[in-house]
Amino acid sequence: MAFVWFVPLLFFAIAFVFSMLGMGGSQLYIPILFWAGLDLKTEAIPLGILLNIVNSTTAAITYGKRGLIAWKTAIPLAVVMLAFAPLGAWTNAKVPESLLLILFALFTVIAAILMLSGWRPSGSKRTSRNHTTFRLGGGGAIGFLAGLIGRGGGSLVVPLLVLSGMEAKTAAATSALVVSCAGIVSFASHIATAAEPTWRVWMASACCVFIGSQLGSRFAADKLKPHAMRRVFGGVLLGVAVLIVIKDVLLA
Repeated sequence: MAFVWFVPLLFFAIAFVFSMLGMGGSQLYIPILFWAGLDLKTEAIPLGILLNIVNSTTAAITYGKRGLIAWKTAIPLAVVMLAFAPLGAWTNAKVPESLLLILFALFTVIAAILMLSGWRPSGSKRTSRNHTTFRLGGGGAIGFLAGLIGRGGGSLVVPLLVLSGMEAKTAAATSALVVSCAGIVSFASHIATAAEPTWRVWMASACCVFIGSQLGSRFAADKLKPHAMRRVFGGVLLGVAVLIVIKDVLLA
């Protein structure tokens, strides 16, 4: 259990990187907490979701102050994702978990390749209505997939927005707000049912994530170029896909 006190420092680094990309980082927080000795259901999952919220919300506040969030896209997208997530959760019981995780890893790899290549669909001069339809339709699909596999879906929001024509930095900022909304709903359900906090660990982890998110989001907003953000995002997505396959499929 003593090892767990080194974990918050690792979370600082994760928050720094993921806050730049509009992602919360729960796909890394939860397995690290579990490997560090915390019970999966009562501590690792609810704490991981809480850190996800701290990271994405802190980043969203920074991006909002910089005027980078596309509010007219973020709010409807969050609502659509939350609306379709229960349908995915209901479908979950009917599909083998290993297949779901492999599919999610495949989607993540595709998203990474698209981000790294900079590819976008032809017809970039589509109307605002078409952009909105594409984003909301994609948001519904991401919400369904997130509910299906029990993940936040944040790793797919930025590629969706970029493919719809949004600039990478604005897409990351908008994703941070969307991920925050989804995380709050998920955390509320866990804290009310299964959480048994070890408060010193929770507070130390949250503080490190907050500081990392502050620094990372400020760096992204002020220094990071859009093409560099796409490359970093693509690299992180590939890493996440590999982690999913190793941890949840091969070692399950």
